[in-house]
Amino acid sequence: MIQLDENKLSKLHTASELLDSKYGKEGTESRKKFEEKAQSYYYGVILRNRRKELKMTQKELAEKVGTARSYIARIEKGETDIQLSSFLRISKVLRIEFSPVYI
Repeated sequence: MIQLDENKLSKLHTASELLDSKYGKEGTESRKKFEEKAQSYYYGVILRNRRKELKMTQKELAEKVGTARSYIARIEKGETDIQLSSFLRISKVLRIEFSPVYI
């Protein structure tokens, strides 16, 4: 059985502690900005992965959506705050379906 060094364990930080130290406590403006950027990046990755699954270029996607390739690139990198209407148009072209959730 492996023995864990309690001294080393006591020095480890949780993810929340690391985020707090780098971006501020939850609810602060700096933490909100970080979370917004992280969310933009997350959705961009989903769209990029789906586009690649369909073997579609950014240019082809942009033409089908009616926007510029550079806009698609910025979305996929999480560098722009995408509007819901744009997200839905892109999702439709990428054949991503959403199911309604009833609470």
